[in-house]
Amino acid sequence: MEYPEVIGSYGKAEMLEKSRKGRIAAEEVMQAVFALCSFTAVSAVAAITLYMLLKGLPALFKVGVKEILFSSVWEPTATEPEYGILYIILTSVLGTGIGALFGVPAGILTAVFLAEMSGRRGAAAVRAAVELLAGIPSVLYGLLGIYLLNPLMYRLERRIFAGSETHQFTGGANLLCASLVLAVMILPTVIQVSETAIRAVQPDIRAASLALGASPIQTVFKAVLPAARPGVAAAVILGVGRAMGETMAITLVSGNSVNLPLPFHSVRFLTTAIVSEMGYSQGTHREVLFTIGLVLFVFTILINIWLRHIMKKGTVEK
Repeated sequence: MEYPEVIGSYGKAEMLEKSRKGRIAAEEVMQAVFALCSFTAVSAVAAITLYMLLKGLPALFKVGVKEILFSSVWEPTATEPEYGILYIILTSVLGTGIGALFGVPAGILTAVFLAEMSGRRGAAAVRAAVELLAGIPSVLYGLLGIYLLNPLMYRLERRIFAGSETHQFTGGANLLCASLVLAVMILPTVIQVSETAIRAVQPDIRAASLALGASPIQTVFKAVLPAARPGVAAAVILGVGRAMGETMAITLVSGNSVNLPLPFHSVRFLTTAIVSEMGYSQGTHREVLFTIGLVLFVFTILINIWLRHIMKKGTVEK
């Protein structure tokens, strides 16, 4: 009479064993899929790096590092061409820096408002606006810059340089206008990442600060923000990286001329230099444009290294 129970137990054990083997097989398959995806990502980065080196280095050897990186004359189509990109590099650095100077404080303070001070309805309205900013195509930022910022900049330019015989009027398309557009474009990145970092701060830090008699504002600036510093720094660097790689909007509002990067000068960024001339370039001219891309790629790598350093430092401090 006990045989059916034994057979039933054996059947259950067999089913459990098959189920275990099936789970193990599924895990092995998923591990292989994950490894393949990781390999694809690493291979893509390696391929891009190799391609940029192969395309960007020949011009440095042919024209010379000094002439390309440290000369300010950009005349690639002249009878005796000049390929100096110093002003273009400085424009990207200064334009991004000015954009960060305007955009980063506004972004961090907005993140503080969302994470610490706003009510549910107020936070929902502001967060919806931030998400909308993140979803707007960059070319629309450029169009808004042309029709809203450029006229204002031109009025300001005419007041400042009224009567000047040396200033070349830009119609409002200048470095300052491009930087303001970049400041608006980096806001979503800075706000969203900073808010996440601020919300991740342990409640005990806020409670301890308030218990010591600090006001809510003092708690935010003296306790919460210092504790969230690695995440906020990451937000800033990601925003700077976004600004450094922007093309379409900057092409429309910067004037796209190679000049000394002063606020009311028409200027050209690294990205816009490539977009503006790649279509008709050839020979050495095209090779130098790839060199500009290599310079931009190096800037991106440095920004990522800086980000990893800050994140690692923040982890160690915790």
